Amino acid sequence: MYATRPTLYGTRHAVSAGHYLAAASGFSVLEAGGNAIDAGCAAGIALGVLLPDLVNVAGVAPILIRKADGTVETIAGLGTWPRSIPADLFMREHGGKIPNGVLRTVVPAAPDAWITALERHGTMGFGDVAQHALRHARDGFAVYPLLAQNIRDHQEDYARWPGNAAIFLPGGQPPAVADRFVQSDLAATLQYMVDEERKAAGKGRLAGLAAAHAAFYRGDIAREIAAFMAREGGYLTMEDMAAYRSKLEPAVRRTWRGHEVLTCGPWCQGPALLEALLLMERGGIGALAHNSADYIHLFTECIKAAMADREYHFGDPAFLEVPLERLLGEAHLGARLAQIDPDRALMGMPGPMLNTGTTLPTATDRAAPLVEADTSYCAVVDRWGNAFSATPSDGSWNSPVVPGLGIIPSNRGSQSRPDPSHPCGVAPGKRPRLTPNPAMIVTAGGGVMPFGTPGGDVQIQAMLQVVLNVLQHGMELQEAIEAPRFASYSFPSSFAPFDFFPGRLAVESAIPQATRDALAAKGHEIRDWPEKTWLAGTVEVVKSDPAKGMLAAGADPRRPAYAVVA
Repeated sequence: MYATRPTLYGTRHAVSAGHYLAAASGFSVLEAGGNAIDAGCAAGIALGVLLPDLVNVAGVAPILIRKADGTVETIAGLGTWPRSIPADLFMREHGGKIPNGVLRTVVPAAPDAWITALERHGTMGFGDVAQHALRHARDGFAVYPLLAQNIRDHQEDYARWPGNAAIFLPGGQPPAVADRFVQSDLAATLQYMVDEERKAAGKGRLAGLAAAHAAFYRGDIAREIAAFMAREGGYLTMEDMAAYRSKLEPAVRRTWRGHEVLTCGPWCQGPALLEALLLMERGGIGALAHNSADYIHLFTECIKAAMADREYHFGDPAFLEVPLERLLGEAHLGARLAQIDPDRALMGMPGPMLNTGTTLPTATDRAAPLVEADTSYCAVVDRWGNAFSATPSDGSWNSPVVPGLGIIPSNRGSQSRPDPSHPCGVAPGKRPRLTPNPAMIVTAGGGVMPFGTPGGDVQIQAMLQVVLNVLQHGMELQEAIEAPRFASYSFPSSFAPFDFFPGRLAVESAIPQATRDALAAKGHEIRDWPEKTWLAGTVEVVKSDPAKGMLAAGADPRRPAYAVVA
């Protein structure tokens, strides 16, 4: 009914990623004998090259892994604020705002996250999986419409820094669709890490990975980053870089309809996906017609409740106690559900229940939310049953490129609140609260289903719509992915300047006008999206079915995402 592409089926392995060349990179690794972790790292690193407006090789990379033996692990892949940054810096010197530039820099986590995954669960070296990204950086790739549009839309931002302008505005102009996009300095940075690994090749795979890691975090790359930060007035130092390793943390897990849903912890928004899903289930979404006004209303009000609890509680668990058991417990879910009026939308979001809450930003009077450079996604399942889910991120128009390196050290500080008293407020050594949140479902039939998307605060909304499309409405993956979507903005944005649009509900125009009118009658402030928009997320999914011995894969045409199976 909705799909413009077929769901892809195979019997051996499958990868779905936010760019077709990234999917091909992961597939090449699988065909060469690598496992899901090797392939996922190859696809993820490639996304940092192929989506240079939305993902950075030196950005964030949260990873969720489930091994064939049932072992589950999350690799946070999220850097900390520099140890020397004053907690009150943004309140004291910047009027409570987090400005563009180096002050929003946290420790770049992605290289460590990929290498940690390879060390713990992979079979290949860094050079084996990074060769595809390196080639696309060195030789270039074709500019696609969304990349061309983003560079055009943010031309003034890119022009602000010479290093960014040299890459994104060659000859002083935005590139056109089908132009070759080359990142020579980034290729040299990746090549240096590969060369350092090769020098240690005689000592074994793990020694080689350690050498590649040291090249970035303690070698010439770290020195260049630290020197640039010092010149630009930033706080990131060699000591911050050398001390960094991604935290290994347990997944948050809950059972739903006989399936087990896995997310990362409250250092990201993952547990809000679980809370919203459990609220929807108790609210009776299983009895409602797909994308009817009542269905969309219940879904949206449950999202508001979960996002309220994200606002009031989520942050780095190393710095605060996040009451996840209570938030996902029956008593709290029942209390939140009791606040939902089946006939009337709440303007804004519900108040706090387990603490005194936070000071909310004033409602934003802009016509549309700011578009934040944010994220891509990759999912892999291999022939042995290992599954990989990762959401690499960090854009390129809000902070400067380090000269000679072609990278932007993670600017994810934009997701901390400037007020240090906020649960995700700035503090030395603390992690921001991340929107990227890779997820996975272990199905009642014993299969695995890694899934995820870019889209900032839209992420868990798009992900849950696809999950319900597959597991409640019985759609094939591709149909479930392409079905029309909607998203609430009725809570503070995760990104500076933390826009807040109480009551706003954006709806793709493929949802009938009569449904949109019925939602407006319930009090939702409807904003029309085009029939398919990249703002609605770009969900990628791989799903195994042990009973049939098959793998299914789908990818979202709202961006240049593709899946490959065998």
